[in-house]
Amino acid sequence: MKSTAFSRRSLLASTLGSALAGMVWLDHAHAEDFKMGLLVPGSVAEEGWNRIAYDALKRVEKELGAKISYVELAENPAAFEKAFRDYASQGYQVVLGHGFQFQDAALTTAEDFPDTVFLISSSSVHEGKVIGLNTDASQPFYLMGVIAAKMGKGAGLIGGMEIPPIAHAFEGFRKGAESVNPDYPVSTVFINSFTDASAAKEAAVSMMAQGADFVVPNANAAGLGVIHAAQESGTQSGTFSVYSDYTDVAPKNILGTFIADYGQGIVRIVSGIRDGAVPPSNVDFGLKDKDVIKFTFNDEAARSIPQDLRTHLEEVSAKIIAGEIQTRAK
Repeated sequence: MKSTAFSRRSLLASTLGSALAGMVWLDHAHAEDFKMGLLVPGSVAEEGWNRIAYDALKRVEKELGAKISYVELAENPAAFEKAFRDYASQGYQVVLGHGFQFQDAALTTAEDFPDTVFLISSSSVHEGKVIGLNTDASQPFYLMGVIAAKMGKGAGLIGGMEIPPIAHAFEGFRKGAESVNPDYPVSTVFINSFTDASAAKEAAVSMMAQGADFVVPNANAAGLGVIHAAQESGTQSGTFSVYSDYTDVAPKNILGTFIADYGQGIVRIVSGIRDGAVPPSNVDFGLKDKDVIKFTFNDEAARSIPQDLRTHLEEVSAKIIAGEIQTRAK
């Protein structure tokens, strides 16, 4: 099976030529089946953001019996639209663009393909059958801010790019920290890359040199550089795993892990679409969706979160779910 998939991918690459340069295509679909396609901004081989989408796609295949295909893309809007159009013209009922950067290409493509539902990760869009799926990271990041302000002297936030989902997450962190100490210092830098771990590490080292004892990534694969920076600086530096569990990389520095079980949410949404229930609005996954959003503590950290703070975090989480605490501007 593995060799067959590789040969199909190679055949498509040679057939489509330069129009799909830089793309890797894996296709298991046939016209008569329920089909779902995926566009990712990079490689699914990397732990983190892109792997989350790929794992979600595989769950759709396994749990819903869908025929699936995915394409790996460089940051090229023209290639985004081309890939969307290729899937839609082949009769794919659902195509997921995994990232806010795919939104504009989906809106343009959707005008010509009214029978395809275009899902966009980290987006709040809802125009026709272009539907945003937003994991509201501001909520778990709010909890991280509470922890950092309760246990540290200052924090540095390292983002991949200054786009709404990352900005919202960082807003949540700041609001959480300010709920504990309005004067708690939080600095932010965007490295303009989701893959440059060296740049992320350099930013984290600089922030720690300026007094931050918490450094927090939201930069996909590049975020691993932040984890390494914290680990190399000693046990006085704290951090969090975001989207993937890197606890084994820095077991004494990572206080908690935020995981989005995107696969569970995607299966739920795509199952409804298959059965004719297209979401009537954009979809926001939050702490209320305990099967999707998971925030866990690391008991082995050098500065493990104390029990009284854990109890407080449970109370804060309940207020967020109830709508009593707003983690970001709507």
